[in-house]
Amino acid sequence: MTAPVGTAAIIGGGVIGGGWAARFLLNGWNVTVFDPDPGAARKIGAVLDRARASLPALYDRPLPPEGTLSFCATLEDAVQGADWVQESVSERLELKHRVYDQIVAHLPEGGFIASSTSGFKASDLAANGAPVVVVHPFNPVYLLPLAEITGAPELRAKALPVVQSIGMSPLEMHAEIDAFIGNRFQETIWREALWMIKDGIATTAQIDDAMRMGFGLRLAQMGLFETYRLAGGEAGMASYMEQFGPSLHWPWSKLTDVPDLDAALVQAISDQSDAQSGHMTIAQMETLRDDNLVAILRGLRRTGSGAGGVITAHEERLDTGGEIDGLPVTQRRAVPVTWTDYNGHMNEAAYLELGTWATDGMMKLVGADDAYVASGKSFFTVDTRIRYLEEVHRGAVLTATTQVLEGAGKTMKLFHRILKEDGSLVATIETLMLHTDLNTRRACPPEPPVAEALETLAAAHAGRDAPGAGGSVGQRN
Repeated sequence: MTAPVGTAAIIGGGVIGGGWAARFLLNGWNVTVFDPDPGAARKIGAVLDRARASLPALYDRPLPPEGTLSFCATLEDAVQGADWVQESVSERLELKHRVYDQIVAHLPEGGFIASSTSGFKASDLAANGAPVVVVHPFNPVYLLPLAEITGAPELRAKALPVVQSIGMSPLEMHAEIDAFIGNRFQETIWREALWMIKDGIATTAQIDDAMRMGFGLRLAQMGLFETYRLAGGEAGMASYMEQFGPSLHWPWSKLTDVPDLDAALVQAISDQSDAQSGHMTIAQMETLRDDNLVAILRGLRRTGSGAGGVITAHEERLDTGGEIDGLPVTQRRAVPVTWTDYNGHMNEAAYLELGTWATDGMMKLVGADDAYVASGKSFFTVDTRIRYLEEVHRGAVLTATTQVLEGAGKTMKLFHRILKEDGSLVATIETLMLHTDLNTRRACPPEPPVAEALETLAAAHAGRDAPGAGGSVGQRN
């Protein structure tokens, strides 16, 4: 069992505090929580259930073993011995100051407080002398990577590596400003949306559709300025500014004015929102949100764009490899929702994809890695045979071990065993491959180091149980 990375104290266990608890816990930290709300344990438990079903699904390697979660009766108990203190109490400055006074009395030497505040400047939070740095996340904290960091330079320097280590993307701000960057943009969109509803121009559903069907998808992978740079065509940003700059003087927006949130407007927004989304519970909407985010983020991983690059970089630091029963582990990963079908279990195509990554893992082990492929040589699949032995559902962590059945001449024949965490065999995948020259597209012998590595493994794996034993429950899409 891997030792925990450290202990994170979560002060305030609401939506954001619960998200922080999940983010730290699923990245191998022990977590202590203080929240006087008697329902805190239940609420955080629900957040953890969602996080366990979604965060591991972003990665092609398993996250570290979970740390321990403890609910403390006092703030002192939660903070004592903590390596990181995350404050996520209500957005009332006087309340935060009172909480900081209590935390400071129990901070270890050199310790500091990370605040989840949505808008207060770090200098305002630290006005009474507490060492506070803003580490502002976005909901759900366990999936969205951005954390805006602002405050004293020495505290920012301490916060940055920790935030990166738990798979987040720290945005360090050297100048202080209320509401930071992200929330200021969200606020402008919110104000304009309120006016559109008040003036009868659009409904809540129409506004959401305009975002999720249009510009929201562009912003998710490129942001604002790269998106507008493309809008300028071949001439780039200068062309965009020349074409569309004058529109800034047109009466398109009321961003400097705010409508009165009177009873009529509040009721209109509430009624429209009920009509738009009232057919789902909040829990159902949260699950849908997480599933959608996993699919989008995994899509961005393919190109390394935006948040996808953060996940890929974090995954490189996660453990992989090892052996089980003398066979190398060539793949370990949680089953994402994108691998499941209408029957609720992992579908046939996903087994083939898992076997593909396991084969890639073996190729790397014998030296047929990215550099080898770039040199013009690789292995091509000739035949694959899959046997389905047990149902697998989303969230299950699967491990593939690979036995080299044949590794001579141009041929590499592999046998992958797919195992659950309890060691039960859920599938077998047999793959026959031929070594190929990528320039001629014809089979050829592998380079000597690769050939020797294959022959060595084939000899070591010879005489093991013959593949193919066991029954089958079948699996259909």
